[in-house]
Amino acid sequence: MEVRRRVGLNLKRLRIEKGLSQEEFAFRSGIHRTYISGVERGIRNPTVTILEKIAIGLGVPAGRLLDD
Repeated sequence: MEVRRRVGLNLKRLRIEKGLSQEEFAFRSGIHRTYISGVERGIRNPTVTILEKIAIGLGVPAGRLLDD
């Protein structure tokens, strides 16, 4: 599976497990909601800085976003 798609699926799964909407998660992580949507759909190619913000917003290590 392509890494962008894997990151997106992991982000969406973890976000839903935490009971967060895209909008609420975007606010918590300091990233625009439409960008979050693009990452979840595998369209955006987030930088490591953005991955760190996402991980902090989810309360997980950044490596969890790359898990199979």
